Formats: sequence, C-alpha cells, structure tokens
Amino acid sequence: MHGQAENSGPGGYAAARLRLLNEKARSGPPRRSALAGLTDDWLAGLFAAGAPGARGVSLVAVGGYGRAELSPRSDLDLLLLHDGSATGAVSALADRLWYPVWDLGLALDHSVRTPAEARRTAGEDLKVQLGLLDARHIAGDLGLTTALRTTVLADWRNQAPKRLPALRELCEERAARQGELQYLLEPDLKEARGGLRDVTALRAVAASWLADAPREGLAEARSGLLDVRDALHLTTGRATDRLALQEQDQVAAELGLLDADALLRQVYEAARVIAYAGDVTWREVGRVLRSRSVRPRLRAMLGGGKPAPERSPLAEGVVEQDGEVMLARAARPDRDPVLPLRAAAAAAQAGLPLNLHAVRRMAAGARALPSPWPAEARQQLLTLLGSGRPTVDVWEALEAEGLISLLLPDWDRVRCRPQRNAVHLWTVDRHLIETAVRASAFTRRVSRPDLLLIAALLHDIGKGWPGDHSVAGEVIARDVAARIGFDPADVTVVATLVRHHLLLVETATRRDLDDPATVRSVAEAVGSPGTLELLHALTEADALATGPAAWSSWRAALVADLVKRVSAVLAGQTPPDPEEALPTAQHERLALEAVATGAPVLSLRAQTEPAAEPSDDPEPLGVELLIAVPEQAGVLPAVAGVLAMHRLTVRTAELRSLDLPDGVDGSVLLLDWRVAAEYGSLPQAARLRADLVRALDGSLDISARLAERDAAYPRRRGVVAPPPRVTVAPAASRHATVIEVRAQDAPGLLFRIGRALEDAAVRVRSAHVSTLGANAVDAFYVTQEQGVPLPGEEAVAVARKLEEALRA
Repeated sequence: MHGQAENSGPGGYAAARLRLLNEKARSGPPRRSALAGLTDDWLAGLFAAGAPGARGVSLVAVGGYGRAELSPRSDLDLLLLHDGSATGAVSALADRLWYPVWDLGLALDHSVRTPAEARRTAGEDLKVQLGLLDARHIAGDLGLTTALRTTVLADWRNQAPKRLPALRELCEERAARQGELQYLLEPDLKEARGGLRDVTALRAVAASWLADAPREGLAEARSGLLDVRDALHLTTGRATDRLALQEQDQVAAELGLLDADALLRQVYEAARVIAYAGDVTWREVGRVLRSRSVRPRLRAMLGGGKPAPERSPLAEGVVEQDGEVMLARAARPDRDPVLPLRAAAAAAQAGLPLNLHAVRRMAAGARALPSPWPAEARQQLLTLLGSGRPTVDVWEALEAEGLISLLLPDWDRVRCRPQRNAVHLWTVDRHLIETAVRASAFTRRVSRPDLLLIAALLHDIGKGWPGDHSVAGEVIARDVAARIGFDPADVTVVATLVRHHLLLVETATRRDLDDPATVRSVAEAVGSPGTLELLHALTEADALATGPAAWSSWRAALVADLVKRVSAVLAGQTPPDPEEALPTAQHERLALEAVATGAPVLSLRAQTEPAAEPSDDPEPLGVELLIAVPEQAGVLPAVAGVLAMHRLTVRTAELRSLDLPDGVDGSVLLLDWRVAAEYGSLPQAARLRADLVRALDGSLDISARLAERDAAYPRRRGVVAPPPRVTVAPAASRHATVIEVRAQDAPGLLFRIGRALEDAAVRVRSAHVSTLGANAVDAFYVTQEQGVPLPGEEAVAVARKLEEALRA
C-alpha cells in the first residue's frame, strides 16, 4: 500500500491529510478519492500493527466511507468483522483502531460483529443494511469481507419486495421533516428531499435489481452536491451538511462561483435531477411490485402466459398504459411538434405521470414550434396550465428533459433561480407554475381564463433580468404572448397584467383608498373592467402561490375594496372627496368624552369578514382601535409605542382633527387604527388607556421598555439586513405628501418613525403599514401644520432626516 510506512502513525497521517486538504489544485472527486485512499492506508497500517498476519478478522468501510466519498469532516464508518474464534484479541484490536481515530478528533461510527451478527442486525435495521450494501474491504481477511458482501447483497435482493416499501416510507418521512432541497434557502445537503441520502436510496434500489434510476445526469448531480459539502466543511471547519445563509458566500468563493445565488442555483439544479430520478424510480418500483402481486393470479386464471398490457387512448398519439401516459406506437415526435404539449395536457387532465421513456423520446425528436404557434399548441398549453395540481409534476417531467426550454426559451433565466425572501416558498420558476395552479381555480370568475393562465405563467418572468422585474417582464411577456399566437389586443392585456401584477396589493396596503388620486391612478394603469377583473384574480393567485405570509383576509378585504372603487371609476363614477367624510356618532361620543376628561378615550372592536357559507364562522380581519385624544404633540409615537409594548401589529392608521359641536371648547385628535395581536389575546382597553396616559405625560419611557424587551431575546447569526430606505412617492395624492419607508421589521419600528416625523414638525394624516416576512413597507401621508402637502424640497428633506434617524 502506497505511503503506508510514512502515514502509519497518527502524526504522519494528520500531516498528509492536512496537505491534501490544502491542495487547491486537487478538489472534487479526485480529492475525495485521495482522502479515502490516504485513510485506508493509515487504518491498514494500524490494523497490521495490531493483528499481524491475522486470519478470521477484517476491517471494512461502510456507508459513505465505503463509497470512498470522504469529505473533509466526514465520519469514518467502520466495521471490524471477525469469525468469533478470538473475541479477546478482536477487542484489543478494536482499541488499537478506534483510539487513534478519536485522538485526531475525527468522528467515528464503529461496530464489531461476526458475519452472522452483521447479517442479523441488517435484517432488523434498514439503515445498517443500506450501509453494508456499500461495504468495502480495507485490511485483513479479504475472504471474510467478500463473503459478507455477497450474503448481504443476496439478502437485500431476496427481501427487496418487503424492504423497498419501507425504504420509500423512510425517504418520504425524511422529506416531510427536512423539506425539498431545491427550494430551501438554508438546505440540508444530505437529508432534504433531492439530497445525498436520496442518491444512496436510489443506489439501493438499483442493487435490488427490481428497478433502476434514470442515470442521465444523476452522477453529476451527486458529485456536485458532494463538492458543495466539501467546500462547506473546509470553510466552516465543521462536520455540517446545512448550507446556512451566513456561509454561502464563502462556500461560493471556495468553489469559484460568482456569488451565493449562483451557488444555490447549482445546488437546486442538482437536487432537481435527484428528486426527479427518485419520483421516476419509486413509481417504477411500485409498478413492478404491483405486477408481481397480480401476475400469479392472472396466470392461474388464464392458464399461463403473460397478458398484454392494456393501452387506452387519451389524445392523438397519446395513450395510458399501466398508470402512466405513453406515446402511441404510431406517434412520430419528429413530425408532430405539438405532441409534447398534447401529451402533457392529456397527462395533467388525467392526473397521471408522463412515462420517462415517452418524454425522452419526445425530447429526442422535438423541434421548435413555428412563430406564431399553431392554434392547437396554444390550446394544449392552456389546458396544461389549467389542470390544477397535476400540472406541477407534468411540467417538471418536461423540464427535466429540456422540453420547456425548447418551447419557452426565456424560461432558462428563471429556472432554479432562488428568491432571497422568507415570504417566498419557491424558486422563481416553481412559483410561476404554482401561480398558474392557483389561477386555475379562478378561471370561472373571469371572462378570459386563457389570459389569466398565461399572465400567471409569465408574471415574474422578468426576475431573470436586471432592473425592475415588472418592467422587464412586460417586454418579455409581450414577445412570448405574440409568439404563442395571441392577437395584438390580447398581447397588450397580458403585458399590462405582468407590468402591474403587484399594483393592487401594493396600493391597497400602502395607500389611502379614500384619496381619489389613489383610485384614479389604478384605473388609469388598468384601463378597462376586463383587465381589472383579470388583475384581481392574478393578484390573489400570485399571493397564494408565494406563501402564507403574503395573503390574508385583511389583504384580501383591502384589495377587494380597492377593486370595487376602481370598478366604479372605470364605469364613469367620480370617487368622493375624502374631506366630505363626516364623523360618526361613535366618533363624536369619544371626542366629547376626551374633552370632558382631558385624557385619551379608547374603543376596541373586532372586524370580521362575512362567512363564505352560512354555516361558517366569520373570519377575523383584525381589531378596530378608535382613540380620541385632546390635541397635543407626540400622539403618534406614543400610541405606536404603547401598541408595540403590548405586541399589537398596526395595519393601518388614520389620524385627523375632529371639529367639535358649537359651544364645546378645545380640539380633539381622532385615531382610527386597525391592529392585530402578534400572538395570544388582545390586551384590555383599560390597560392600553393607562399606558397611553403615562406615555403622553412622559412618565412611561417607551424607548427603554422596548430596548429591554429587545435585549431579552438572544441574537441569531444571519444575513445583515440592508439599510432602511425612505423615499417620497411622486404625485401619489393631491391632499398630502406620501413618504414611503422600507426597512427591516422590528418591534417599535412605527414608534421610531412617528417620533422622527414629530421631530420634523409635520402632521401625519394616515399611515398604511405592510409587512412581508422580515420586510416592512410603510406609507405615511403627511402635511404641513396648515394641512397642505409639503413643498418638494421640504418633502425630500423630511425623508432624508427620517432615513438618518432609522439608520442611527
């Protein structure tokens, strides 16, 4: 064995190992193989020194070490195998092997067993059996190792019909626990679905001879994930498989990649190949096991012979056979360019998977569709997109073989593109498909479901380009829609939907809907009632496909209110001026009580959405908080601070002076806010009022209380948030200046903003608070003391001061 004498001692091995890991010229599979070889030599030397000329005992590498896949911080999985003839000597040999490994600080997973014990343990523990399938001889009695390998493999093949379902269940449990590697921002390279554990499971399936995984690209995907794990071990110095956010830039640099996004995209590509191979393989395992259980009964009934599989036609050139969608024998992919879309649409409509060999046959003979597409191709694409949840698996099958890129070349820019926002559950491409799935449920509520589905597919297509993705997406969507075969008027509608797909939710949550300028600006952008109807459905589908934090009853109610107002404008009605709004009887009652007592007066009332069905309970939208305060300085930061102390999230906040009836002296500030409990139940109104009184008279130090609460929570390492940004929204309102704040959400953020605006000597007329994940995007309607908008230069100066205060 090469280098055995040099590396037999711990010091020699440690030095050689360090030199190898520091060699920049050698990485990837060559380094892993060299590290395994170096470790083999060292352990063989230890074995030879502890059992010179021993018979009936051998040292065996299992698991990842057995596959020679040693990453810098990998465990050493070792089995000391013996025939039972000299137990005491074997125990002493084990000590001579294990202790040097521990002395070097290497993780060790070890066992000492006879072949019978190893075989029995494998029969009881599936994970042990999987490790033994990769058993590799290191030193000692080669015949003993070979016999064990042969026996374990024979047992595995004999027991496969029972053990493979258990292995599949193990994989599914792990996937449910760890998530899908191809979508996670901090993935576990080993345990998540599509990770290294799944490759090991696919190897075990292949070893059973019952089925085999699609081999194309699988070895490269596995090697790519191992390369990332090597770099992760080297940069962190730890035995970890989790690719944490704070380590991604360093790992990317170690691999020579541009940035962390390029790293994640490479990981996602590999995971997608592995996950798809797993889907195909487990489907084939199920088919084989089903056929084995049915065939003996059929043979008994038919008197022997193998029955021909039934083939049911689904579409021209497309049939169903054995639970999969396949090509008819007469199908000619090279002469039928619409066949991939026709087969995909038929599969999605039937809720069946596309057969792997059928997809590969179509990919081999596929050619680009003419521009514009034939009408059938467009209809088949729309049928596929409108099929609901089955669309996802069928689309992934087409994408795995390159057919989506052939049909939609712009797709490559969003394929596996990560979204570094905790609100998003998916990569850009999967989000687009999820949006189409969600939109398919809304096709009965719009007059042009075809335009809704295409807009859903394309609404974020601009995220593969620099700049505003909505602006870039509009250009791409216009080109794609024309190429697919829509007429110029429809192309314009699709482009408008893509350009303004965020318009409704952003306006509804960040603007004053009582301001006519708000409603008119949306009406001008949308242009027609039909486009508004489509945009409303697209907005909801997009939010639902983003994640649970992006849509709620509150947002849905605000968007519906905005749509109703815009519909009225598009129908020729004039929105009422906000100054015409009169105080209600409750407002006047609270105002009079505030004047009489000289103190704040509160009212809390739950807001609910009507139930969808008469039997359903109404869904909570939050709580309306009405506060009447004798007019004075510092009301906004005081109220915001008290609500933050009580863990109440502010959604909207309106502030205005209230004219009192004749004969009543004084003026009152009325605050009409929508709030929601962060968790738990709402505080009592009396407690809120008491704290607000103390905040206004200066006896309650809100800043100190919020700082104490913040300090009580342990700090987690993570990505440093970008600095706050404050801008003036141009021409957003005739009645006020709109200042937008984008910042990291944190307890007391609204308190700090309110205090800064008070210091700037401006009046806050209303505030519209929107939080998506860790990001707050708040809009404040401010005026001068006289109630008029700020001059341009003054508005910019206020925004600059506010930004400086938030960055401090």
